[in-house]
Amino acid sequence: MPRSVAYDVINSTLQSRRPFDEAFNQHIRIDKLSSMDRKLAFNIIITTLRFLGQIDDIISQCLTTNLPHRGRFARTILRIGVCQLINLDIPAHAVVNTSVNLAKQKKQDAYKKLINAILRRVARERGELMKAHDVAKLTTPEWLWNSWLNAYGEETTRKIAESHLKIPPLDLWAKSDANIWAKKLGGQLLPTGGIRLNGSEGLSELEGFKDGSWWVQDAAASLPVQLFGKNLKGKVIADICAAPGGKTAQLIAAGAKVIAIDKSEKRLKKMTENLERLSFFPDVICSDALLWRPQKLLDGVLVDAPCSATGIIRRHPDVKYLKNIKSITQARETQLRLLEAATTMIKSDGQIVFSTCSLQPEEGHNLVNTFLSEHPNWKRKEFQSSDLKNCTEFITSAGDIRTLPFHLSTDRSSINPKKNIPKGGMDGFFSTCLIQK
Repeated sequence: MPRSVAYDVINSTLQSRRPFDEAFNQHIRIDKLSSMDRKLAFNIIITTLRFLGQIDDIISQCLTTNLPHRGRFARTILRIGVCQLINLDIPAHAVVNTSVNLAKQKKQDAYKKLINAILRRVARERGELMKAHDVAKLTTPEWLWNSWLNAYGEETTRKIAESHLKIPPLDLWAKSDANIWAKKLGGQLLPTGGIRLNGSEGLSELEGFKDGSWWVQDAAASLPVQLFGKNLKGKVIADICAAPGGKTAQLIAAGAKVIAIDKSEKRLKKMTENLERLSFFPDVICSDALLWRPQKLLDGVLVDAPCSATGIIRRHPDVKYLKNIKSITQARETQLRLLEAATTMIKSDGQIVFSTCSLQPEEGHNLVNTFLSEHPNWKRKEFQSSDLKNCTEFITSAGDIRTLPFHLSTDRSSINPKKNIPKGGMDGFFSTCLIQK
């Protein structure tokens, strides 16, 4: 059954363009899987999507002619099988047998012999088939590779792509006393102020979960709120794209009075449940932030804008296949409109923090430049090393914050080589703070 679930989810993602985590969590048979089978299904799905380009190249080498369109579901079975052989080290006999059985189950009998032959060949010749592979490039769609090449250059592009092939760590943010919670949970304190765990098994059973002492939040995702400064007590701040709520929680923990706005009732419901565990109760409003306006002007607005999400490919490899250049153009238009709306919500001395979990300059530095050229009465609040003393490598020459997936991926800080830092990388985020002149 786990391979059948994996087959359904991968088809749903690549054929119907549905996010894989949504397709997985809402699969009709997901609750019937044992915890071990559920973990196997998830690993097959996410690993197949991570290494899809390499897997497809191996399949192409083994085909004498291209599979016709009607063979696309047989290709899914082949993808799952090759993934198990080269990425998950599952024994060849188990992979071949379960793949042929899956072909029968999914009415792909016409391709059983082909599936059997190709998987047996991959098991025998995997080393030769993979010998000339540039895995980083094979697993990155050409449009993404070229966009990063233009923005960051060859070396950085390759490091980004290589980071996307690694299993990301689990980071937490504690309400208070991060040092104490790092010791209690056996984690490491991050230079961003968060905590990095060694694994994610039994998360809800960890000390402090039921008490709401911490929540899951990637190191990069914790930085935007920090751009408001340290003195947030009593300040009224709107988080206008609030769900899933990590940044809302961070604002409340820092002492702010938060208005959490999102236009998705479903996402707000889930966010409210998460915040209730933490005993956090913001003013929650279901509304389109482009239309909503506060009764009184605010001290700050957090615009964690909808984006292409290319900065979180480590956790969501399906982004590479669900998004394209058109997606970025559409998101950029919304981002500019959200920034425009935010300018009408705050006091003259207020702050707008804008962030995206995107690696694309069009949704980061370039977008902010466009906004500022159209709003000459606004400017960047440029950040210096003293503002984020433990994270100076994230500060750009313009004074923005830019994190890349390979940041925090070595055991030494590039700024302070004597300082040990946890390994594992971080999400790709862009953040900046805007104030009126």
